[in-house]
Amino acid sequence: MLRPPCAEVWREPGVVPVVAAVLTRGGKTLLCRRPAHKRHGGLWEFPGGKLLPGETLGEGARRELAEELSLRLAALGGRLGSRSDPGSPFEIHFVEVSAEGEPVPLEHAELAWSGPADLLGYALAPGDRAFAEAWLKGRR
Repeated sequence: MLRPPCAEVWREPGVVPVVAAVLTRGGKTLLCRRPAHKRHGGLWEFPGGKLLPGETLGEGARRELAEELSLRLAALGGRLGSRSDPGSPFEIHFVEVSAEGEPVPLEHAELAWSGPADLLGYALAPGDRAFAEAWLKGRR
């Protein structure tokens, strides 16, 4: 069940807001492997990306899911947490989503559906790992 939707993020000078979509189907959560040439290349992440100026979390999630995975955002839930990405200006906002369609890796090297027991077995990007640890702990 999705939590009440979240719309906006507080924008601080020098901080770049990023949306990360937490998409779960049948008890498994979608992870994407970053391309080798990008920051944290080869590591796994929750899909998403930098917000455009004036864009809300919902608008960013809708755009990123379409651009990266050819998915249509069906519903936006609540913000599950936020984490900074060490050594960068990025602050990642993890939001609960549901989406229609089957994901296609248009910008990622690989996709995987992970159950809770296996999630931390993936080589996750640092901010994604910090979120996943806290999220899984809170779900127990």
